[in-house]
Amino acid sequence: MARRIIIKTDPEAVAREAASQFVERLVACQAKKDIVHVCLTGGRIANRMYAEFSKLAADSDFDPKRVELWWGDEAFVPTADPHRNAGKTLGLLARHLTFDSSRTHLMPAANLTGDPESAARSYAEDLGDTWPDVTFLGVGADGHVASIFPNHPSSEPTTRRVIGVTECPQEPYERISMTVPTINSSPEVWLLAVGSEKAWAVAEALTGNTSLPVGQVHGAERTVWFLDAEAASQLPRHTCDW
Repeated sequence: MARRIIIKTDPEAVAREAASQFVERLVACQAKKDIVHVCLTGGRIANRMYAEFSKLAADSDFDPKRVELWWGDEAFVPTADPHRNAGKTLGLLARHLTFDSSRTHLMPAANLTGDPESAARSYAEDLGDTWPDVTFLGVGADGHVASIFPNHPSSEPTTRRVIGVTECPQEPYERISMTVPTINSSPEVWLLAVGSEKAWAVAEALTGNTSLPVGQVHGAERTVWFLDAEAASQLPRHTCDW
């Protein structure tokens, strides 16, 4: 399993680099297969990347109609709630691209499904035996990824693909999340982290601390870390194999 660490000066540079590489990767994938599956994440740096990606992809050979969009986690709140990741993501992508709505797989909202567990079962059925070609993850300051939190039931070992998450340590308190085994089945996992508050979690993961969710995730074939200088500030030099 290959690992690459890319360190840029600031969040804007991280967003541009990740977006550029994402366009290149998707174009390469589409040259080999008809439909490409990607799993998206939420958060400020991811949103910056989506805005950059939309512009770059519109001027490339990328075909948005040949992509299935999935989400790694989602707030279990009503459809219009601003805590939902999907609304922000789709709005940014739609600035310059038009995706196929039938290939856009939103996690169920609270106004449409009874509880997080039933929503998780529904999404797992939709996912079926699909393994996203590229999965994006943000990194929490506490070492969480998706909605898998350290020292929380969400991080307990499981064979399930998607779980309902309740009593989260931060808002929103109810969520839906893909699990570590699901994430790790993706050929490529790309992690985004910026800011000094992420430095501890990044360093712990990249120096082998598997007690944190962020230290447990990796791509089946390749893992790519996109960091700014502050997020990389606690890394021992020898871990930076970019």
